[in-house]
Amino acid sequence: MAVVVAVSSRSFLCCLLFLFIAISQTSAQYNYVSCDNNKGNYTAESTYQTNLNTLLSNLTSNTQINYGFYNFSYGQNSDEVNAIGLCRGDVMPDECRSCLNDARDNLTQLCPNQKEAILYHDKCMLRYSNRSIFGLMETKPSYYMYNTNNATEVYQFNQVLSSLMRILTGIAASGDSRRKYAAASAGASNFQTIYGAVQCTPDLSRQECFHCLFGAIKQIPTCCDEKRGGRVVGPSCNIRYEDYRFYEQTTIIDPETPPPSTINTSPEESSNTTIIVIAIIVPAAAVVLVICLFLYLTRRNARKNHAEEDEEDQNEINIVESLQFNFDTIRVATEDFSDSNKLGQGGFGIVYWGRLSNGQMIAVKRLSRDSGQGDTEFKNEVVLVVKLQHRNLVRLLGFCLEGRERLLIYEFVPNKSLDYFIFDPAMNAQLDWEKRYKIIRGIARGLLYLHEDSQLRIIHRDLKASNILLDEEMNPKIADFGMARLVLMDQTQANTSRIVGTYGYMAPEYAMHGQFSVKSDVFSFGVLILEIVSGQKNSGINKGENMEDLLSFAWRNWKEGKAINIVDPSLNNNSRNEMLRCIHIGLLCVQENLVDRPTMANIVLMLNSYSLSLPIPAEPAFYMNSRTRSLPEMQSWEYNSREPGSSEAIFKSVQESENEASISELYPR
Repeated sequence: MAVVVAVSSRSFLCCLLFLFIAISQTSAQYNYVSCDNNKGNYTAESTYQTNLNTLLSNLTSNTQINYGFYNFSYGQNSDEVNAIGLCRGDVMPDECRSCLNDARDNLTQLCPNQKEAILYHDKCMLRYSNRSIFGLMETKPSYYMYNTNNATEVYQFNQVLSSLMRILTGIAASGDSRRKYAAASAGASNFQTIYGAVQCTPDLSRQECFHCLFGAIKQIPTCCDEKRGGRVVGPSCNIRYEDYRFYEQTTIIDPETPPPSTINTSPEESSNTTIIVIAIIVPAAAVVLVICLFLYLTRRNARKNHAEEDEEDQNEINIVESLQFNFDTIRVATEDFSDSNKLGQGGFGIVYWGRLSNGQMIAVKRLSRDSGQGDTEFKNEVVLVVKLQHRNLVRLLGFCLEGRERLLIYEFVPNKSLDYFIFDPAMNAQLDWEKRYKIIRGIARGLLYLHEDSQLRIIHRDLKASNILLDEEMNPKIADFGMARLVLMDQTQANTSRIVGTYGYMAPEYAMHGQFSVKSDVFSFGVLILEIVSGQKNSGINKGENMEDLLSFAWRNWKEGKAINIVDPSLNNNSRNEMLRCIHIGLLCVQENLVDRPTMANIVLMLNSYSLSLPIPAEPAFYMNSRTRSLPEMQSWEYNSREPGSSEAIFKSVQESENEASISELYPR
């Protein structure tokens, strides 16, 4: 070490980099590692460490490694070590051994004293534990990765992907105790081909493998929606798909080879001491070198921190300036906010259409002047919301500040809002079932993005037909998800003294107690599904002299086995099963207890997978015979407590309009 310190800093850095690269090249790259401290640690030179080293040293010496799976145990009682190794089904035996050996070296280096650890390489997985892990289906710890490229013609892509995953799951689950693996490809749109592979550890039963893979497939809409490739990897199973062939031909298993059994290795059968010593010393040396490099780089980077912070502040200023529109520009674009340019008016402002000097059409929301929000807060929130980019959200282009004027500038969506079509007998014929189903799926994807996949976590709180705009191709875009206060990301439920929304779409816990969560939006989405399928407003369905609210009507007919009565008569019955499935999903979304409502991730899966069985819904909230009575009429409203903690309240009715503004909730990620 003294010799190294004596050389110049440049030579010192080169020396460390050379040694670091040399060590890195001795080990294959791994994707994910988990060292579980909760399962206990072992001390150096303990019996457990000796057993672990012995077990891992003999890891790939078994002759039955040809099928890419093995499970070993070594030791007794509390010092027993259990290990599982699994290679991908297309990996050749020699490559499998090499991958597992690299995994062993990496794992002992990265998890130096944990009794339970797991490491995922690209082509293999290795795990060990002081508890029994054989024949046990486990889904954690897990990880996912996705291809950064977006798929084209997403609907057809997802249909083909879903079908391919189902087929591969059935093939893999039918494998024997040597291998449960399947890989194949399927053609999608625009000459796209989807390549997929699924695998379980062969110690699982057929049913366990099926459930494990099905659970992994359910994660695709959450982790990899609209992406050309993705993978979900756990201890007992994994799935992957790409738009390129990432696997080779599946290796052949000798049909005469008997399935493996758990092997207990004795000390006499262990490998020589040299291998054990290398397994201990090399990781230790690597750790020392990495620490040296870290200390050197930390000192160098400390000098850069101040300059980088200044640059970051300047970048933020540049972003704000690029989003700010000149007030005169917007005034000219909207013809001085002419009434003829008015699109709608809500409780938080008026919306106008306009045309910029370059010909671009825009929608301008002129916020009410009584907002108590400061300029800095307003700018910060706009910067955050502009980062929301999804095909099913109306895009916020920027803002304008002039005195007390606060303007939000959005992209212009030409086909008005969903309620303009769905509730007008003269217009709803333009929305056949194919278009309506596309709208339902698009809204679901947009909400999933707001709830889970965006940089912020947003609860819309005013999802309704008039806040769903339609573009030239009748693709839905959720509007009015913009301005909100920031709260904690991990807050699953919150209370508010100011309730803003629309009767009929509001979840009971929100309408009555001010409690809101992502499940509040799920309730609104369920109402919206039933409106789209039926073509009826949730406020009431005329039946001669009687009126019946939509939720009651839907529940009664579904319970009596007459769910087809809910469907809009203008639609043909060619897609009867899809319509009935949507009604079923809608009823699940409007359950009175928010725990019983599915998440948006589950809803997207329900809409994409027709083989997925759905739970039976209970009586919905606001059902006319339930404890929670239906509300007398649909109206938008605000609720403000007179004083914090006061049980008295003031209700202020707000006129509902086509483009009524709303309050959303943003959770920074």
